[in-house]
Amino acid sequence: MTIDQIMFLGRDAMIVTLLLAAPMLLSGMIIGLLVSILQSVTQIQEITLTFVPKIFVVLLSFVLFMPWMGDTLLGFVVPLLANLDTVVR
Repeated sequence: MTIDQIMFLGRDAMIVTLLLAAPMLLSGMIIGLLVSILQSVTQIQEITLTFVPKIFVVLLSFVLFMPWMGDTLLGFVVPLLANLDTVVR
């Protein structure tokens, strides 16, 4: 493997990692923002109020996006394993 191939493989691995993490991170960020706005408007400063909705929404987004995440991951891994003999050298 040349340096260019290694850089291409590393870049693709980072892009796939970001794509797979994005649905959970974005849903957690959005619900956290909404809950913090609700807390500031109502002046309720309960710390557990932020964690329970975030956990629920992140778990729900994980379940909803699991088929897409599996296809994306397989799209990265299958060609890598198919060309394993050139990667190992």
